[in-house]
Amino acid sequence: MNTHVSTFTPATASRLCCAALSLVVGMVSVSAFAQGVYRIVGPDGRVSYSDQPPPATNARPVAGAAGSASSANAQLPFELRQVSTRYPVTIYTSNECAPCNSGRNLLNARGIPYTEKTIGTNEDAEALKRLSGQAALPFLTIGSQQIKGYSDSEWTQYLDAAGYPKQSALPAAYSRAAATPLVAVQAPTAAARQSAAQSQPAEAPATPSVTPPVTNPAGIRF
Repeated sequence: MNTHVSTFTPATASRLCCAALSLVVGMVSVSAFAQGVYRIVGPDGRVSYSDQPPPATNARPVAGAAGSASSANAQLPFELRQVSTRYPVTIYTSNECAPCNSGRNLLNARGIPYTEKTIGTNEDAEALKRLSGQAALPFLTIGSQQIKGYSDSEWTQYLDAAGYPKQSALPAAYSRAAATPLVAVQAPTAAARQSAAQSQPAEAPATPSVTPPVTNPAGIRF
């Protein structure tokens, strides 16, 4: 009888431990971009980007942002809620992107609670480049772990390592938040526009031009 004995050396164990450690460490923190980026137009017309909305009294929360995600997570079973809180999943997609559809289908089939951010404007594309270093889609984050492009085996590996169930555990009444643009445009408020108008120097009244009289040799004035 032939007996096959697999060799498990200390070097092999070290490599496996390092790989597992790097995977877990990469998922420790949550990326701020998962909640969206605000494009803020200041009173002077300057454009800036931030992951926090401007401190305006009448600023409105963006639909499908943190509030909706928290509401959706409250519907999850305890263990799944714990995993999704520690390692939230965000997928970045665009229209007419077949790999994006494949990645979304994988997440749906496994019952992964996720946030979807769409890339549809130049501002979205610029924010994606700052986040991932390139404009390739789909782009997936699990905690702070970034996965560029779609690969069934790679996505499955990282989801398994994060502790997500292999089969859907979502309740029947679970409602996923709608996809939202990566960059939320925040227009200046009425108060900011009024302040900007008041800060502009007043234009001096136009001085009426005086046309000098036209004369001719005959002494007739027009």
